[in-house]
Amino acid sequence: METDSPQKVLKQVVNYKTLHFYQKSDVLYQLTCIFCKRFLPLCGDRTVDQMVQAARSCKQNIVEGSEDGATSSETEIKLINVARSSNDELREDYLDFIKKHNLPLWIPGHERFNPMQEYTRRHNALEDYLPYAEKWVPEEFANICLTLCYQVDAMMNSYLQRLEKQFVEQGGIKERMYAARTGYRKQQDEKMKNLESENASLKAENASLKAEADHWKAKYNDLRIRALNAYNKQQDEIKELKDKLEKQQTAGQQL
Repeated sequence: METDSPQKVLKQVVNYKTLHFYQKSDVLYQLTCIFCKRFLPLCGDRTVDQMVQAARSCKQNIVEGSEDGATSSETEIKLINVARSSNDELREDYLDFIKKHNLPLWIPGHERFNPMQEYTRRHNALEDYLPYAEKWVPEEFANICLTLCYQVDAMMNSYLQRLEKQFVEQGGIKERMYAARTGYRKQQDEKMKNLESENASLKAENASLKAEADHWKAKYNDLRIRALNAYNKQQDEIKELKDKLEKQQTAGQQL
């Protein structure tokens, strides 16, 4: 009887490249570099370094968290939270830029809000944005990136909730190691029980076959003895007949 395989120690993680919020965070990093180069002074403004670093930190912590998730759910959750914090920081920088330059904020009700939301929701690849990156005016660029920040935040929030639920249900690596070891021992115990049961069954069957063999062996010996006795008796009768014939022939010759 087969038993279930023990639980695996390493958690199966999602390939981070398939995560939409990672794809959008990569777009945000590349667009932020272009945004800073176009609209912020390259020297004397710490905002440039802060925005680029925040965008990069978001993307890189998603990668590291996802990779480390195979062995440590705690580390994965922690790093995704760091990524979320970096994304929040970047979002604030875009909001500050819009406020500082008195630019319109594209919120629900603005004529360009719905088309912007629809486009950014459906497009996660950098090539979908690059053709416009050198053409957008500051208002367009900042609102597009700000919207991407909000979408990345919402997606990471949802992902974190899933990770936390998974952690509660499956535990961390120590719990998985214990479950795997316990499951393995249980599987071995089940195999041993099955082998012992099978061994007892084979022993009983062997004893039955041996008894049957002894029975037929006894029958064979009895038949062999009876056949040998019949043969010996027949030989005695033949000898007796031969002796009679010889006597008769002798008597006939004398007459």
